Amino acid sequence: MVRPRIKDVARHAGVSEKTVSNVINDYVHVSERTRRVVREAIDQLGYKVNLAGRHLRKGRTGIIALVVPELDVPYFAELARHVIREAEQRSLTVLIHQTGADRDHELAALAGFGSTFVDGVILSPLALTADDLRDRAGTPPTVLLGELLEEGADHVAIDNERAAREATGHLIGLGRRVIWAVGGRDDAGLGTAEARTRGYRAALAAAGLAFDPAALLPVSSFRMPDGAEAVARALGAGHRPDALLCLNDQLALGALRTLYEHGLRVPEDVAVIGFDDVEGGRFSTPTLSTVAPDKAAVARIAVELLLRRMDEAADPAPADAAAAGVRSPQDLVVAHRLVLRESTEGAVRRTPRDQRNMRDGKLGK
Repeated sequence: MVRPRIKDVARHAGVSEKTVSNVINDYVHVSERTRRVVREAIDQLGYKVNLAGRHLRKGRTGIIALVVPELDVPYFAELARHVIREAEQRSLTVLIHQTGADRDHELAALAGFGSTFVDGVILSPLALTADDLRDRAGTPPTVLLGELLEEGADHVAIDNERAAREATGHLIGLGRRVIWAVGGRDDAGLGTAEARTRGYRAALAAAGLAFDPAALLPVSSFRMPDGAEAVARALGAGHRPDALLCLNDQLALGALRTLYEHGLRVPEDVAVIGFDDVEGGRFSTPTLSTVAPDKAAVARIAVELLLRRMDEAADPAPADAAAAGVRSPQDLVVAHRLVLRESTEGAVRRTPRDQRNMRDGKLGK
């Protein structure tokens, strides 16, 4: 069967090929009647837009890469879903790559995997340094997620330090005074864990509470077993908290299991709050209080920034970047909010509608 072409759609609809192209590209200067007739012709003929040809005419492949440390971490899986949705709306295909937080893999992604088939990269780095990001001549346009490593790169993230300060302040406001930071790292690094630890310490200082280095429970990775083991190790040493700030929800869910096994009630004995607002925290027992980043906004802004840089890269720019309309690197902060559930607020009587809203992240308390 011969594949229908744009000229066939134009003939069937009784319009010009240019009009069909305008409808396909959703140009505004087309009447609703003409738009409807063309779309009906497209449906009846089974016409498919040749995205490959469209992208190649622009000197592109239509493929962008989303590069994350671990695909099976729920936060990155949920973020990937949002990125794919945003990309599809712009006729882009997303290649998803896992680095395992390995520097060589992250460098390869930064270089476009040594090929020209990727038009741009959205990268969440863990192992890269600022020096790695300074010399990017010949590399594809890149947008960074997470903590800002280099001021010369576009960057999208929540304010992790402020978010951790707010989450710790919530625990302090409940009267909790011995607060462990599960996954905390007290060093001068630029990563997300370091930023959240700084926020934790700032909240303690603002409340007049002394910082105890032993309250930081480092982990080798940010998964449920690591959270469970870190808390078990500290409890086994005879220490006892009345609250846990966990630097992601996976650590918090693991910690909940250890607290249960040690006969500690949540939140009566130990209040627990996490980060990321992943789906599992809405169904745990108790449900998990958390810092909820606007993941949809992170995805939308990252894709928009990347497209802008791809457009700039496609056009030969004069020596004066300002004259060419090239924007300086953007450092954009996305909103977050505290979602307070049973692990800090306790079980309260709710209507079935309230319970559905809480599972959907729409109910703060």
